[in-house]
This record gives sequence, structure tokens and C-alpha cells, in this order.
Amino acid sequence: MRFSNKPAIYFVMGSQNSGARDPLVVLERALEGGITHFQLREKGEGSLTGSALNDFALHCQKLCQSYKVPFIVNDDIELACSIGADGVHVGQDDETALQVRRLIGENKLLGVSVHSVDEARAAIQAGADYVGMGPVFGTTSKADAKKPAGVKEIMAVKREFPQLPIVGIGGITPENADQVWKAGVSGVAVISAIASAKDIAERVGAFQHSSKEGIGR
Repeated sequence: MRFSNKPAIYFVMGSQNSGARDPLVVLERALEGGITHFQLREKGEGSLTGSALNDFALHCQKLCQSYKVPFIVNDDIELACSIGADGVHVGQDDETALQVRRLIGENKLLGVSVHSVDEARAAIQAGADYVGMGPVFGTTSKADAKKPAGVKEIMAVKREFPQLPIVGIGGITPENADQVWKAGVSGVAVISAIASAKDIAERVGAFQHSSKEGIGR
């Protein structure tokens, strides 16, 4: 469940990210293609709530379990705990990582979005297993996204904390991913580049190939 030496292809999706396609079909295609982590990020206009969200989360979780892929919930700690998700990912504006670690226990995966060395240090002290950094490039998938930061901050955090798994996110495509791998990340997180792909398994494969281009493994 933790990050290994194998490059991570970390898929992030909510029910509204799949366009006209069934999001569960999109997720299964991505799992078949070889994603290593899945984060349910149900936010924005048209998002599911209540029992509809709970049912959708359970279906996503079941699919992930069948492929032995960690199922991570963005921000919704109550949902994550109620269904026994493998982990939680929180941002700087969500509940503090320290509070979340206390709520989910020591055995669940905890990811924190950070944008600087100082934020990464605080996340580590709070018990984060990995950090998400971005947006690396411009993105339209997240309405609340900050200004693109490139790979400069990723490299700074990697220098300061070489053992910390870092996942780059934001506008990453197979064509530009090699820059992110070269910066020292353990994985790339992707929303639309996978969710909107015509051939989803092929797109996941392209991201896997990009890691070989970027880091030679």
C-alpha cells in the first residue's frame, strides 16, 4: 500500500470527471491499464452527496480491492472511516494533517498537498506518508488550483527530504511527464489526462513509459 520503488501512476477522479462515460467503467479501464493508486475526489458542481456518494465510493472501493490498488478518499474523513478506505488525502485548507492522522489511525495512508519545503516539513511531522505537489503545469481539472509552479519546488523538497515520497500533480501528460520524473517524484497524479482519454489503458501505459524515459526504470 505504501509507495515502493515502482513508479506510481496515481489516478484521481470524481463522478463528474468522466464526461458522458460511466465513471465506474473509466475506473475499471484505468485499473486494467495498471494504475497503482486511486483517489476519489468528489468535489465541484454536480458532485454526489449523502447515500449516492456512499454507494459510489463503495463501488469504487470494491473495484480497487479487486485489483489490489489502494483506495484513497480526498478530504472526506468521515466517509473514509465509515467505509474503511485505505487512506485519506487532505489539502492545506482541509483539516490539519495531525488531526486526520489521529482520526484515521497509524495504519492508513495519509497524503497531504504541499507547495513548499516548510509545508512538506509540517506534513512529515504530522505523520504524512507522502505529499502531493502542484500544480506542476496549468490545469483545468481543479477550479481551486494555484498558479503553476513547475518542478522547482519539487526539487527543493526532494533535496531537503530525500526519503519522502512526492507525487506531482497538475497538467501532467505523457508528453511532459519526463520532466516531473526527473525532478525526483515517486509518482504522477492525473485527473483529466486519464479520465478523458479515448483509450484509457493505453494512456496509463503511456504514463508508465514516461517514467522509463524520465528516470530509466
